[in-house]
Amino acid sequence: MKNSLFKYLNISYLFFLCSILNSNIVLDENDVIQTPLPLPYNAEIYNGNDIDAFIKETVEDNKQPILIFGANWCPDCRIFSGTINIPKINSFIEDNYKILYIDVLRYEINMDLMKSFGISVEKGIPRVLVFDKEKNLLNSSSTLEWTTARERTSQDIFDYFQKLAIN
Repeated sequence: MKNSLFKYLNISYLFFLCSILNSNIVLDENDVIQTPLPLPYNAEIYNGNDIDAFIKETVEDNKQPILIFGANWCPDCRIFSGTINIPKINSFIEDNYKILYIDVLRYEINMDLMKSFGISVEKGIPRVLVFDKEKNLLNSSSTLEWTTARERTSQDIFDYFQKLAIN
C-alpha cells in the first residue's frame, strides 16, 4: 500500500511538472485591451526587397519575423493589434518576434505582396504570417485565422504566438 501511494505521488508530481514546463503564459483580469485601439498601419508601400530585408534583419537579431497585412479601418485588425499591445503579450512578442504592419488601405496597396505569399485577398484581413528563424513561413494554412479577431479572446491570440515561438 505504501509503495502504491509513493508510486502514485511520483507519477502525479511528474505529470504536474510536465504540465508546468509545457504550459503557456496565462493572462489574468488585469490583461485587457486598452482604448482607444491602436492605428498601426501607415499607408507605406513595400516591395519584395523591403520584406526580404525586414525578414533578414529580424532573423539576424535572433527573432522571428511577423508580417501583418491589414488596415486601420478594419476593426479586427485594430483589435488584433490592441491585443498584441497588452503588456504581458507585448513583452513576450518583443522577446521572440519583430512585427511589420503592412497597410493594404482599401485593398489598394501592397496587394502584390499578399499574392506573393499565396494569400487570397478576397478573404479579409488581418492576415498574419509568422516565420521561423530560417525564414520559413510557419502558418501558411492559418493566415486567415485572425480575420475574425473580435470573436476571439486575448488568450487565444496569445496562445497562437506562444505555440509558434521558437527559442
